Amino acid sequence: MALPVPEAGLVICYSYLWQSEHRQGREEGVKDRPCAIILTTKSIDAGTIVTVVPITHTPSQLLEDAVEIPPATKRRLGLDDARSWVVVSEVNRFVWPGFDLRLVQRSAAERFDFGFLPPSLFREIKERFLACARAQRMNVVPWA
Repeated sequence: MALPVPEAGLVICYSYLWQSEHRQGREEGVKDRPCAIILTTKSIDAGTIVTVVPITHTPSQLLEDAVEIPPATKRRLGLDDARSWVVVSEVNRFVWPGFDLRLVQRSAAERFDFGFLPPSLFREIKERFLACARAQRMNVVPWA
């Protein structure tokens, strides 16, 4: 099975570590979840560094901190039918591919990604992400 090229807008299966879990001393997320790649950068020392935002069924307390995924997009990506949001106020960063990249369990083929978000939805997510960063409402969970 080939690894996908990490690109902005790609939704991957990842063991996301929430800030609250990190504060409790955890080093790995409690469950695997879809996460959208929001940014990739190249590092001379480490290689490709990927920044992901989590996708969750739990709505954010602040509306501006999350973007709801339309049902049609969820169906196209092969996600469940429950309402879901992309949280833009918290991220994980890791060196690609990292230890926490997971195979998609609902896929007949062995793959690590669900596909890409539509460009218009990704633009909205990116704009809200940047607004959170500018407002200093961004939680970055450091990698070990």
